[in-house]
Amino acid sequence: MPYPIAAITDEFSPDLQTAVDSMAATGMTGAELRMVFGKNVLDLTDEELDRAIAIVRARGLRIISIASPLLKCVLPDAPEVDARFQKDMFASRHTFADQPRLAARAFEIAHRTGASIIRVFSYWRTVRPEACLARIVEALRHLAEQAAGHGVTIGLENEHACNLSTGAETAPLLEAIDHPNLKVVWDPANALVAGETPYPDGYAKVPPSRIVHVHAKDCTVEGHTPSWCELGKGSVDWVGQVEALGRDGYAGWISLETHWGGPGGDKLEGSRICGRNLKMLAE
Repeated sequence: MPYPIAAITDEFSPDLQTAVDSMAATGMTGAELRMVFGKNVLDLTDEELDRAIAIVRARGLRIISIASPLLKCVLPDAPEVDARFQKDMFASRHTFADQPRLAARAFEIAHRTGASIIRVFSYWRTVRPEACLARIVEALRHLAEQAAGHGVTIGLENEHACNLSTGAETAPLLEAIDHPNLKVVWDPANALVAGETPYPDGYAKVPPSRIVHVHAKDCTVEGHTPSWCELGKGSVDWVGQVEALGRDGYAGWISLETHWGGPGGDKLEGSRICGRNLKMLAE
């Protein structure tokens, strides 16, 4: 059974209309909102959000996920932040104190858009991630309990610049929180940057039933520094990973998060190329 494919819109273009036109032409049927109209999605007004929804739906795309920056901030009174990892902000300058307000807004936006997933993180990576686990568990359990009341799923992304960056690091969190509204956004390339072989090693640590969404991008890595490239041309075994998802009964989306700057610095063309590669993989 082929997987439905999607993308984070601003990976194609900061202009939402240009992005969804290209995504639809590539054969995508889903969209994730992260940066829209030059703002982080959680900072959009209701009027801006309604305009974005109309643009996406007019191209026949479904908004499947809110790619929020929840818990992508410094955890107070934690070990120092690990300076080895690049921190992508995507117009988010929110702090720990902002998180309750951001969560409330994320649930509002999910309801308004029909998105079933709210992507979250595990605070900026410290030099001792294991020391932060108990507080991450507390925060994510609270979000999962809230999500149950809203009928959505909290999708924890394994992010190389955050405390839970690999399959091995994510597994203890899943063991600590057995909640139907907390699942994983599995990103093999992020695990690779963090130093793990994402497939088969990292993937084997995450129960397939706990994976709600998959992000697709590719790179080579030297010393935790990624060189982003065309999907399927880097060090992630995407063929093996997609085959394994099929064997394990994964029934969700595979969503492009290009990162590659594209041929000659043409990011839009790069996303088109990666989108076509993803379509072939997903079939």
